[in-house]
Amino acid sequence: MSWMSEFREFAVKGNVIDLAVGVVIGGGFGKIVDSLVKDVVMPVVGWLVGNVDFSSLYFTLGTQHFDSLKQAEAAGAPVVRYGLFVNTVVDFFIIAFVIFAVVKVINRLKRQPEPVPVVAVTPEDILLLREIRDSLKR
Repeated sequence: MSWMSEFREFAVKGNVIDLAVGVVIGGGFGKIVDSLVKDVVMPVVGWLVGNVDFSSLYFTLGTQHFDSLKQAEAAGAPVVRYGLFVNTVVDFFIIAFVIFAVVKVINRLKRQPEPVPVVAVTPEDILLLREIRDSLKR
């Protein structure tokens, strides 16, 4: 078998196609969750803790003080943006929860295979012994 036919066989298998569809849908899903976190969840969390915009929380590594993150970045100061880290952690937990919920729903919707009835198969030697027993009884 040539490498082209092997590649074609590999590429058209169901698992590869499913993976490709999953990656594309996952990319779109990631954008939705990112917007949910940035545009809905974090403003509410910020409001609840005193009108804090987490994306602008930072501290500089050094002795200089800056009034805003933009000023610190413009000055080239080393900046630790811990607010963006908080956003990313919240983003992760929302994604993990949504994926958990989706998998739970999908598992519930899957049909459970009907149990296969178990048929007891009697070995041939037992059948032969039964025949001998029955013929002796006669």
